[in-house]
Amino acid sequence: MILNQRFIELGQGYGDVYELCELIRTNSARLDKTFILSSETPAGHALSLAASFNPVNDGQFMPVYICREGIIQQGDDKSKRRLLFEDAAEKAGSTPVYVELKNSSEFAERELFFQYTTGILRMNKLLPPLR
Repeated sequence: MILNQRFIELGQGYGDVYELCELIRTNSARLDKTFILSSETPAGHALSLAASFNPVNDGQFMPVYICREGIIQQGDDKSKRRLLFEDAAEKAGSTPVYVELKNSSEFAERELFFQYTTGILRMNKLLPPLR
């Protein structure tokens, strides 16, 4: 039973992606899904890397760790951070789901962006509904 899903933002830097990859490695038994969230910007596609984890034991909290829009991708060339994330996800048995979203700059508050993203992921059955 899941009563709460929340995004936990790690940051946008290189070290933050390493932290997300380490969370995936050390919690692979709890890993639910991995995501590459993309939004269009004038500079290219801003990518957010995210991973959702199942609740601990009888817990009712489902965390979604995210490195928000820290990677700008132009064309088809994948950045080293994206490749590190994809590799960590695949080693944990997850293929990252690619989802196109609005950019967080289109929202007055960051929390509104996370609510919008949660809604999109639930609508596409990528996150379970609350029970």
